[in-house]
Amino acid sequence: MYFAVSTKLASCQNLRVFTMEGLMISAAHVIVYTKDAEADRAFFRDVLGFQSVDAGHGWLIFALPPGEAAFHPSENNGPHELYFMCDNLKLEMAALAKKGVTCTVVREERWGSITKIGLPGGGEIGLYQPKHPTALNLGPK
Repeated sequence: MYFAVSTKLASCQNLRVFTMEGLMISAAHVIVYTKDAEADRAFFRDVLGFQSVDAGHGWLIFALPPGEAAFHPSENNGPHELYFMCDNLKLEMAALAKKGVTCTVVREERWGSITKIGLPGGGEIGLYQPKHPTALNLGPK
């Protein structure tokens, strides 16, 4: 499973780590811009169950599941989007509903089944079950 909202993330020592001599990029850092950072941090911590570290003054930085990046053609650069992936969208939506989270109607696309989750700060994040091959088990060249 790529992401389960009903469970805590595994500790870092249990995650697959890719190393390569000379590789300078070691991770990715996602920034979510929001009108209510405190509410959205609480949502990630309390509802989604993500573990975090305090970077100082209550500024939480969350551990995320393994990820991948895709680049889509657009007339303009940005904005960027955040989607969490799951093996069974219906089960994940049911688990979220038990926590009081409302998801949008599922859209079926060529590449996956997609819903959006509204954040307390007014933004939204995506949740989808991919129909395409994923890059989650690939390491750097």
